[in-house]
Amino acid sequence: MLTEATEMIERKLILFEKPGRECTGPCLAAAAERARALGIRQVVLATTSGQTALEAAEAFAGQEVRLVGVHLMAGVWAKYAAPDPAKVAAAEAKGVQFLTATHTLMGNLENAVMQKFGGVHPGNLIAHTYYAFGQGMKVAVEVATMAADAGLLNMEAECLAVAGTGVGADVAIVVKPAYSVNFFDLQVREVICMPREKGEDN
Repeated sequence: MLTEATEMIERKLILFEKPGRECTGPCLAAAAERARALGIRQVVLATTSGQTALEAAEAFAGQEVRLVGVHLMAGVWAKYAAPDPAKVAAAEAKGVQFLTATHTLMGNLENAVMQKFGGVHPGNLIAHTYYAFGQGMKVAVEVATMAADAGLLNMEAECLAVAGTGVGADVAIVVKPAYSVNFFDLQVREVICMPREKGEDN
């Protein structure tokens, strides 16, 4: 029951029917609009080839924001894809800073132990819990933590984290970041957009 003392915010949430590349433009546009409204000046986004980072540079053009594009770690390039040097260079020319690092939740030392000896490790349990909101949600949280660990974020300020399912972007969230050593201090403060269906990569 709401009382006069209840403080609440009403705002728009964008729900894409399905995840995927075609959500990228609307996702980035919504993220840029929300960053402008909140005065957010740091944006972290997952980008495999560099294409999403390049599109983000265009979507955020004219805004005073630091754009950090986070690649897959080199150990999985053969399985998925390596960064495209031309796209990376084009995005860097537009001010994007890139990071390649060990993944916080999946694709790290825990995964090596799990693959060799079996079992399930805490990082994977946390990752699969985030998967309830879709692959993009897990990745958005993960890249925000990776950027924090690399010293690329102002930890006293909110940031936007953008990610997707496979290719492109379909999730954008407002995050109070945390380092991986303080992972449970991370706060997802707003969901700007996400897909209703979660895809098959979960």
